[in-house]
Amino acid sequence: MSGEVPVTNWTRAPRRRAALNLALAWTPAILVAGAAAWRLAGAGWATGIALTGLLVLAGAAARIVARFDRTWLVRRLDAREDGLEDSADLLFGGRATLGPIQQLQRARIERRVAAIDPDTLVDAWAHRWIAPAWIAGAVASAAILLWPAAHPAPPPLSPAAEGTAAAPGEPRLTGQRVRIVPPAYTGLPARYATGLDVRAPTGSRIEWTLAFTPQPTAAAIQLLGGQHLPLRATREGWAGALRLDRPLLYRVTAGGMRATPPLHRLEPIADTPPQLRVVAPAQTLVLAKPGQRSWRVVFEASDDYAVAATAKLTVTVAKGDGENVSFTERSRIVRGSGAVRKRRFAIDLDLASYGLEPGSDLVAQLTVADTRMPDPHVVRGPGVILRWPPKPTEESGGLEMMAKRVMPAYFRSQRQIIIDTEALIRERKRLSADAFLAKSDAIGADQRLLRLRYGQFVGMEDEGQPKAPPLPIADDAPPPAEPEHREGDGHDHGDGSASAPKVFGQAGDVTAEFGHTHDESEAATLLDPDTRTMLKQALEEMWQAELNLRSGKPEAALPYENRALAWIKKIQQATRIYLPRVGTQLPPVDMARRMTGKREGIASRAAQLTPFAIDDAAPADTWRALARPGPVDLDALDRWIRTNTTRIRDPLAVLKASAELRADPGSGAARERLRAQLWAVLTRPPAEVRRRGDGGAIGRRYIGGLR
Repeated sequence: MSGEVPVTNWTRAPRRRAALNLALAWTPAILVAGAAAWRLAGAGWATGIALTGLLVLAGAAARIVARFDRTWLVRRLDAREDGLEDSADLLFGGRATLGPIQQLQRARIERRVAAIDPDTLVDAWAHRWIAPAWIAGAVASAAILLWPAAHPAPPPLSPAAEGTAAAPGEPRLTGQRVRIVPPAYTGLPARYATGLDVRAPTGSRIEWTLAFTPQPTAAAIQLLGGQHLPLRATREGWAGALRLDRPLLYRVTAGGMRATPPLHRLEPIADTPPQLRVVAPAQTLVLAKPGQRSWRVVFEASDDYAVAATAKLTVTVAKGDGENVSFTERSRIVRGSGAVRKRRFAIDLDLASYGLEPGSDLVAQLTVADTRMPDPHVVRGPGVILRWPPKPTEESGGLEMMAKRVMPAYFRSQRQIIIDTEALIRERKRLSADAFLAKSDAIGADQRLLRLRYGQFVGMEDEGQPKAPPLPIADDAPPPAEPEHREGDGHDHGDGSASAPKVFGQAGDVTAEFGHTHDESEAATLLDPDTRTMLKQALEEMWQAELNLRSGKPEAALPYENRALAWIKKIQQATRIYLPRVGTQLPPVDMARRMTGKREGIASRAAQLTPFAIDDAAPADTWRALARPGPVDLDALDRWIRTNTTRIRDPLAVLKASAELRADPGSGAARERLRAQLWAVLTRPPAEVRRRGDGGAIGRRYIGGLR
């Protein structure tokens, strides 16, 4: 060895061994402290204490490592290597400061130092500290983590009075405590009810602790309908539990109790689906600006308990015109921000990646879910549309006829209505009756808008509802003003009060700007006779489809929708129509039948009324039976109520009234109470044809004269 010997080459291994000995000896103590903090204060405190312990341990290791310097190395070499003759300090000093004898001694021991392995200078493993520390740490951590949690002491039993008279020696309820444990997905803590009537989230665990005086031989929760929940004897009283999944009525019974206890309610609170709204943009229809490269959409979802942290964004790009529209759909997962009950989903869409072109639409919709287990609610929110305006087309001049566009600017196509109807039919089993009817009615409303949009070209009346304005006669002419109305014209135009101006594309105001068109001969001459006939056939099919959709019968509406699409496809190639300058062409009159009075071959135009049939007539039959003396079939009514609890506002009130009548069949008050409850349950009959007035005395005389 020549030159100066680097100290770090000799102290690296001893420093590492000393740091490991310290870490292995004290790490169990840090783990025990973290486990105790987690058990007592939660994960936040446990993380903080663990990080603090590691920092303290790192500081202590740095101080210990700093002691392994030149002085320590000289002492260690002199103590362990006899061949160095206590001259190790000569190896780590400057050669110029040494005298001749010292330099000679250094040269002698340099050859001996070269044969020494630095690893022989390290301290031994601290087994007598490491092994006991890990054994004690493992035992302490297991004890801390496995020790039963210290639950707060339950409150004492509350006094209970059923209000029924009890004979001496007959058990009566004297104390009660009802604990409600909501499902984990709600995030709600367990609580205690104030009485025996319980209202809790669906899926909650209801735990009873009841006390009787004197002690009965047995006790039970008797559910209305025959179910029996026996209670077990405990130190505090009689205990039992059940899962609350549907509305129930129950009685607290005990062995030897002769009086009939009153009924108590178990009412579940249904988990509602999330609510989704569009925050940005403010309008549902936005026109793309020149040079726009991105589009930001923001949705807000809220729920009664919690909204899932992620949602699915569906982006649909529609290209084409009229019925010749192609759709491409992409989906991706987006993450929300904010509180668990109200999350915001902000998305920036790169327009170039979706291949937008003039005349195409980009529709963004968000699908969110709540945290209900095992079947979360999934809701698809409203869509927002980004439209790239089409390029203006040049009209050829010199035409003797005027050109007009046939297809509407933007309405749901007939093909899309068919797709929605088929999807609704597939979802029938997963939807409640009210939700299914609401979705079917919404598709019927879309069918109506499309029917009215096409119907304006054959002069169809708008049924008094807002509709699109009539198209101008020329492309550069302003829209025609609505003709003057007078009172009694037979149209409902509102109260004439001033209102705020409507915004194109604003949700709820899409049709507010539309005018009102009457049956006009000019509107009926927009199409040639053959095309007009085909369009009328399509409108007839749309009308039948709308009628069935509004009635909640999408299966019956689907054939009409397909036939309407077939008629539309026959005329879809004619992208423009022309207005011939001709007069009205009336059909020829059959002179052979004129003034003969023969009516052969003329079908009656009287409307055919179909009888109204109720599928579930149990409530109506019971309601009618209660109006007259005699027995009432309460079993059929109870079965119907348990099957249709979601359709009844308060099913427990109806069941309670039925139980009271069953207990006292001769009570007129009980019959009236049940009849009053059933009145709100009865299925409403459909709207009937309103009978026209007879015109008073003069009208009746006139009708009598005609007869």
